[in-house]
Amino acid sequence: MIRTPRRRREEPLDHAELARMLPAPGDPELSSDRLNGLEEHLMTEIRNLTSDTAPDTAPHTASDTSPGASTGAPPVGAPARNRAPRPARRPGRRPVLVGVAAALVLAAAGVAGLAGSSGGSGRAVAPPTGAVPAPVVQVVRGSTAGLAGAVAEISGAAARAELPEPGPGQFLYVRSEVSWLVSWEGADGKNRSYVDEIHPREVWMSPDGDKGWLMEPYKEAVDRDGITLDDPEGGGRTLNSPSYEYLRTLPTDPGLLLKKIYDETGGMGNGPDQQAFSTIGDLLREQVVPPKLAAGLYRAAARIPGVVLVDDSVDAAGRHGVAIARTDEADGARTEWIFDRETYTYLGERTVQTRDAEGIEAGTVRGRTAVTDRAVVDAVKQRPAGLGDAPPSA
Repeated sequence: MIRTPRRRREEPLDHAELARMLPAPGDPELSSDRLNGLEEHLMTEIRNLTSDTAPDTAPHTASDTSPGASTGAPPVGAPARNRAPRPARRPGRRPVLVGVAAALVLAAAGVAGLAGSSGGSGRAVAPPTGAVPAPVVQVVRGSTAGLAGAVAEISGAAARAELPEPGPGQFLYVRSEVSWLVSWEGADGKNRSYVDEIHPREVWMSPDGDKGWLMEPYKEAVDRDGITLDDPEGGGRTLNSPSYEYLRTLPTDPGLLLKKIYDETGGMGNGPDQQAFSTIGDLLREQVVPPKLAAGLYRAAARIPGVVLVDDSVDAAGRHGVAIARTDEADGARTEWIFDRETYTYLGERTVQTRDAEGIEAGTVRGRTAVTDRAVVDAVKQRPAGLGDAPPSA
């Protein structure tokens, strides 16, 4: 109902750049990718600082249990320019980014100290706890050949989908498996590409977007019991802060949709085309989208310059499929929306580095998601039948 995940600026940032990117007083609009990147960088820096000041604590290094050597498996996930927590969702923030804002809020005080510290290198001799080496895959070349036919199948399947319709007092529920790049600078000063271990992420949101809950216990910024996404101020909904009710008001014609997206996201992200693609990805990643709108969004995405079809990609759950993809010219990261080859239903998302850039090797899987359940439930922390309920609040 909201990404992940996701997440374009996971690459290492120095302290000066990080300070420049922190939200100024008020509520500026940052892309989901930038928010996700800030979250990962902040938590990494905090872990690295802790490692320096507590040398007697032996770090725990988890093994890589990701399914398949050719995939990333988290993913909205995640841009999450795009779409990834906040203790209290601020107006103007996309619900998919709930995990990110919380990390920014909780770590903000610590960032100033990190940025201004003069003692010690701040480098850890081991990667952050729970991080595993990022998978490196062969970059499959994308092409516009077959794109129109694939989009026709995908949009047709989306239009025919029988999705749950929330009633009064109910909540939209989305469960995903996610993993994102972790910035880590080794003792030798060289960047290393590590990722979160694949872990579950669950989101509950009311149809109006005013109430919700996030559970992602793997993340240090989120309590094991989760954090509230309630928006007591009831901020106005936009493409950057949508709700299910807001999505129902959008046009389904792809031309009108694309014009609205370009108009409302102008000046954001790494260029208008990439921002438009990322915005659509955010709307799809962790949301229950009305069927006709989903179909229109896929057809609109196919009209964005640079969008291609990738014959094979793998989501966070190890499921193979075809992908609609676009490479961000600024950093070479290609975001792939993955669809089942037979049913053309949305599976998840993967972000792959297409060229060596800023210490990240070509082929590195920077982010991955897999949507495993979408449903309507009667209360936050209630799961669909068969999954069991989340634990009660402490």
